[in-house]
Amino acid sequence: MLAAVRSLPFLIVMIPFSVLFGVVATEAGLDVAQVMGFSVLVLAGASQFTAVQLLSDNASVAIVILSCLAVNLRMAMYSASLVPWLRGATGPQKAWIAYALVDQSYAMSIQEYEANPRMALPQRLAFFAGVAVTVCVPWMVGSALGATAGRAIPDDIALDFAMPITFLAMIAPMLRTPAHLVACFVAIAGSLALADLPSGMGLLIGAVLGMAAGAAVESRTGERSRA
Repeated sequence: MLAAVRSLPFLIVMIPFSVLFGVVATEAGLDVAQVMGFSVLVLAGASQFTAVQLLSDNASVAIVILSCLAVNLRMAMYSASLVPWLRGATGPQKAWIAYALVDQSYAMSIQEYEANPRMALPQRLAFFAGVAVTVCVPWMVGSALGATAGRAIPDDIALDFAMPITFLAMIAPMLRTPAHLVACFVAIAGSLALADLPSGMGLLIGAVLGMAAGAAVESRTGERSRA
């Protein structure tokens, strides 16, 4: 119950975004079942928006999959940092954790584990489950509502602007360092310069260029601080 209560503030942002995903996904040509397949099976907001954007740009399936994997690479780091706290969990429990591991369930759980290191494994699992259910179920419900609403929107009402605005809202708060800014602008410039490449390759190459540029700036910044 404590985990669920602490997770409620996330819903202020999560519910509108889940509804928006349902709307833009149907605008991109997905039906309600496909939208729910994304939100139930993928269960990762950023990669879901990425996939829909690429599908709208007629990108190949391989490009969509690779891009979504790149967006979700942070989940590997999340999983690794949870291992010391959840060691001893059974196979089915680990599978459930892997499925429900999202930014919110990780952030809340790792904070609680570090603040209360003497928690028993069942308590840790229960806390994780409380957060996960509180944030994941509303995401699925909101996606269904958005998909239903999206089908009811007349064709003459264009919602193409919703996707780029959504990405701006997601990315802007993350641009906190010079490396972040460089990565963002290089990725944008690269994607625009390579926009004529087929199958959405320009977006993928632009993203790689952005990550490389950001890493280079981060490395130089670190060297200067050590000097």
